[in-house]
Amino acid sequence: MSRTSLRGRSPASVFSALGDTTRLELVARLSDGKQHSITELTDGLALTRQAVTKHLQVLSGAGLVTRKRIGRESRFDMRPDAIADARDYLTRVSDQWDQAIARLRAAVEE
Repeated sequence: MSRTSLRGRSPASVFSALGDTTRLELVARLSDGKQHSITELTDGLALTRQAVTKHLQVLSGAGLVTRKRIGRESRFDMRPDAIADARDYLTRVSDQWDQAIARLRAAVEE
């Protein structure tokens, strides 16, 4: 399996970015398909805007989130293709394991 099989993104960086509960919460908030300000994303979290911004930078670096400047405000939104790529990657890995288990089962049953 290629190390860059997520459209140029490292699978490790994508899964590492998703391996934090705060970032998963941000992904959940952004998954509604709308652009959100940092104020909207921080609402209800026990974190400062600066902390949320750092988490968004990690998500952005992994290709999961984009940032757009609208006037003086930054707006963030999800890149659904990045999540789809991660799902496809996991499906390929799962299929490989299924095939390996089937080969092992066949060898044991012979």
